[in-house]
Amino acid sequence: MTVHARIGEITERIAKRSHDDRSRYLDRLTVLSEKGPRRSRLACGNLAHGFAACGTSDKEALKGDVAANLGIITAYNDMLSAHQPYETYPEIIRAAAREVGAVAQVAGGVPAMCDGVTQGQTGMELSLFSRDVIAMSAAVGLSHDMFDAAVYLGICDKIVPGLVIAALSFGHLPAVFVPGGPMTTGLPNDEKARIRQLYAEGKVGRKELLESESASYHGPGTCTFYGTANSNQMLMEIMGLHLPGATFVNPNTPLRDALTKEAAKRALAISASGNEYTPVGRVIDEKAIVNGVIGLHATGGSTNHTMHLVAMAKAAGIRLTWDDFSDLSDVTPLVARVYPNGMADVNHFQAAGGMGYLIRTLLDEKLLHNDVKTVWGTPLEGYTVEPKLTDEGAVEWKPAAATSADEKVLRPASNPFQATGGLKVLKGNLGKSVIKTSAVKPERQVVEAPAVVFHSQDDMLAAFKRGELERDFVAVVRFQGPKANGMPELHKLTPSLGVLQDRGFKVALVTDGRMSGASGKIPAAIHVSPEACDGGPIGKVRNGDLIRLDAVAGTLEVLVDATEWAARTPVTEDLSANEWGIGRDLFASFRRVVGRAEDGASVF
Repeated sequence: MTVHARIGEITERIAKRSHDDRSRYLDRLTVLSEKGPRRSRLACGNLAHGFAACGTSDKEALKGDVAANLGIITAYNDMLSAHQPYETYPEIIRAAAREVGAVAQVAGGVPAMCDGVTQGQTGMELSLFSRDVIAMSAAVGLSHDMFDAAVYLGICDKIVPGLVIAALSFGHLPAVFVPGGPMTTGLPNDEKARIRQLYAEGKVGRKELLESESASYHGPGTCTFYGTANSNQMLMEIMGLHLPGATFVNPNTPLRDALTKEAAKRALAISASGNEYTPVGRVIDEKAIVNGVIGLHATGGSTNHTMHLVAMAKAAGIRLTWDDFSDLSDVTPLVARVYPNGMADVNHFQAAGGMGYLIRTLLDEKLLHNDVKTVWGTPLEGYTVEPKLTDEGAVEWKPAAATSADEKVLRPASNPFQATGGLKVLKGNLGKSVIKTSAVKPERQVVEAPAVVFHSQDDMLAAFKRGELERDFVAVVRFQGPKANGMPELHKLTPSLGVLQDRGFKVALVTDGRMSGASGKIPAAIHVSPEACDGGPIGKVRNGDLIRLDAVAGTLEVLVDATEWAARTPVTEDLSANEWGIGRDLFASFRRVVGRAEDGASVF
């Protein structure tokens, strides 16, 4: 099965660009792989510490150095809906391991914060940095060197990318990612958005808003809109790190638990002590990364992955750029409409055919690399299935439907919603940025209007409440990049900008910060790089400058005379207020060394 010629060309150029880094990575992986499981070389005192708390049978198994030991890295906490279901997973995994004569231990926990809780709050300034903290925390857990393979329990925004980075730093170990699944459908997302806008206009109160939000976010599991959390899960499956069809099965169901059990057994089967050794560092290669980018474009996924995928690829010695994103977008059709790109939620996507159908239709049009390694042991076409429970409670995989059950939600790649992908890279004299086009109506993808400059989202919201923004304008919200304040999401601006757009004004957002993975109907050029704090040209913009955002042409320009523009000096800002409170003082070193958004916004 061949791949689309242009996709093949882009993959090849990524491989050439990455050759030296990838070769060094694979050489290190080979050295560690050849040494085999390290447990046998631990001193007796080290080993005794490692299994001291085990039960008798597990202790005896580990003493004999024959049984495989499965490490569990968990992002469990019981405050966050997406991670609460993981509470019961370790015991399910331990029981599954014992069934095949192996042992499983929780190797370590990692933090899991929720952007939904911190949205618009000070804590959001730790959000992006938590990804790299998670990677380091997982590495600490695995550093005991007691394990033959690992399973990773994480689902939301920064957690999965951080876990992938950690898994790839231990690339000689097989790794299976185990999802928790989405919560059941609650209040429709469009109704939730309507109430938010009414609240922004002062037409409903906090009581009505809270009732709406509680009816939307109402139980265990991920939020049902297609933001970063659910984009993460799509990526893990299309990149071959989930079991087939595991992604969007609801929590606390017999199928969900059965899939968790199978994931544990599969991780052990592909360990070096089995016959199908599959280290994760060889699963994630250039083709798998390209498949991930295509999946993101085809589904209109989260803008956050223009940073996360770059950082994840780098951990495997692969150099992915925003130009690669842009060029792959040009040949990838949009085949899914899930809120905010449509009215459906991920449960509707699953019912329409889910990941099995998505992968099938993209493979049919030669838009994915089929010849990849997966944890399932098959080429990617092995994922064109869906899991079912037998009468005995076992999992069996059946071929995915050949047609979509609802083409308003999920279409064949031969008849897409639009011919190009859901994300676009913009370039111009303001630097580089990204925009999510799949949720923006075509007539709103080009905005030319005067700039109104703000140095915080609170300042913009205050101007809105004072009635100062009743006109066409481009909001320039700067000093929101990783060096400035950790690059918080600015989704809090969406309702107010939505109100103004609905009133007939041409509005857009330009920022060196982030928007939510649920970036919606407002044209928003985000992740502007270099950021203002790094001397980027966004720091030169003045109130009244004419800005043209053209998502069709892929440009972002300030329409100022070139000589005048070149003579301007970027403004500076006193950022001392960002340096303390709610843990921000602990991340000062991160802000100093963090890279640019287009390079993954990483401290590594």
